[in-house]
Amino acid sequence: MTGIRLHAPAPGWAIDADVVVVGSGVAGLTAALRCTAAGLRTVVVTKARLDDGSTRWAQGGIAAALGEGDSPEQHLDDTLVAGAGLCDEQAVHALVTEGPDAVRRLIATGADFDKTSEGEIALTREGGHHRRRIAHAGGDATGAEISRALVEAIRDRGVRTIEHALVLDLLTDAEGRTAGVTLHVMGEGQHDGVGAVHAPAVVLATGGMGQVFSATTNPAVSTGDGVALALRAGAEVSDLEFVQFHPTVLFLGADAEGQQPLVSEAVRGEGAHLVDADGVRFMLGQHELAELAPRDIVAKAITRRMRERGTEHMYLDARHFGAEMWEHRFPTILAACRAHGIDPVTEPIPVAPAAHYASGGVRTDLRGRTTVPGLYACGEVACTGVHGANRLASNSLLEGLVFAERIAEDITARTARVPGAPVPHPAPVILPLPVAGARTRIQRIMTAGAGVLRSAASLREAAEALDALHTDALAGGTDDSKAAEPGVESWETTNLLCVARVLVAAARRREETRGCHWREDHPERDDTAWRRHLVVRLTPERALDVRPTETHDFPPTAADAPREP
Repeated sequence: MTGIRLHAPAPGWAIDADVVVVGSGVAGLTAALRCTAAGLRTVVVTKARLDDGSTRWAQGGIAAALGEGDSPEQHLDDTLVAGAGLCDEQAVHALVTEGPDAVRRLIATGADFDKTSEGEIALTREGGHHRRRIAHAGGDATGAEISRALVEAIRDRGVRTIEHALVLDLLTDAEGRTAGVTLHVMGEGQHDGVGAVHAPAVVLATGGMGQVFSATTNPAVSTGDGVALALRAGAEVSDLEFVQFHPTVLFLGADAEGQQPLVSEAVRGEGAHLVDADGVRFMLGQHELAELAPRDIVAKAITRRMRERGTEHMYLDARHFGAEMWEHRFPTILAACRAHGIDPVTEPIPVAPAAHYASGGVRTDLRGRTTVPGLYACGEVACTGVHGANRLASNSLLEGLVFAERIAEDITARTARVPGAPVPHPAPVILPLPVAGARTRIQRIMTAGAGVLRSAASLREAAEALDALHTDALAGGTDDSKAAEPGVESWETTNLLCVARVLVAAARRREETRGCHWREDHPERDDTAWRRHLVVRLTPERALDVRPTETHDFPPTAADAPREP
């Protein structure tokens, strides 16, 4: 344990549970439903409303070997190729073999996927997949349908929920094991202000950290809270340098900030073409799958073409779909484009890459166990080893399903343990809050220095700028800007600064180009030196300890949680 804590008031109220799940996307709600079904007192804590996480924004679908002629082995092969040599093959095997039945259980829970005229699940293709294996709902509203079904199930089963609550820090007992979390509830309700949920098991399912960049497909709640909490608690994180930039995000102008509309990979899966201003299909000859190459390859190709042509975006041309296909297959995307004055039926869509998905996160084993006993992680906040250096399209929802079920099974098997009472750290270190206005500065620093294109120079400048913000916070502000007051905005900014510093430190250390980590000064993949992971810890002195693994395999997460044979 580091003893590092956010600058926050002491809890004014507390409730008891067997397990607390932080997050209400596909991973969190699946874990909560399975734990509840096993008879565990389960509490779900979520930052906004139950249906406001990243899951509901997922357009394309969920990947699983459900179609005729497909197999888990083929799904595994595609995943390993996309992961560029850093996937944990055991984790991927678990994903692809358990995935089809996990999707069927999701359907049994109430999720309604699109069907063919014969009544079978309709499947499409996305980048990196050699088969049609993407199940979708509402055309391009898969995440919204999955979220609806899971939220409805949570409410039907009477699972206790605390909405509009930002998780702050992990509580531990005298043995250093998990004993719950502290949290701040925003607004009036059953609970208000800072409180605690006492529980011997905590599941982090807090989603991503896309808000660390100026432009992202992630919702406003994606501020890296789970990764930052885990680091303060002494857990290890890994592979944070591998941030996937989605190739086709609706371009709203060079100054656009915050959440940007996604143009799903499924549009390319149905035959849309990437073109430049002259209508040239520049992906032809770049990869055997052309527009359906893995996302890192497509994002790099778009970025190169933009640099060559001196433009800020490329185009996605799907005019040949016709109005009927647009309206029935991609109604959400069609509406978003038209809302911004673009009609995909009659004109190409301007697109550019934007931050989309964190392939790394809190390091776990195959049961979702972190390096802190009793602390679990699943979904985007976790690094299970499934994604390696680049996530295969539509594997994220499946990973959330499969590993949430594995976590619930592990927690259920360990319920005989009597929970210890939370105890304060003997020498807590209170983390100072960043200066006012730091959030926007962090986002611009990261976009400029650690975006799609990275180099030693850009990453050094980013690191120096982030360190200056960290130093200002430690000093209590500067003459020009004072430290912020404790509150949701300043706590989120503290978390963003933490994950930004880790991401940049790892990206500086990895001197190669692999997956979605693109170093201009090291343009080649280097398996001899860098087919390994970077594991990061936060020391009690608030320094970052960055070290590579000895091989491409992860070491065990803890003595009581060995890797499976």
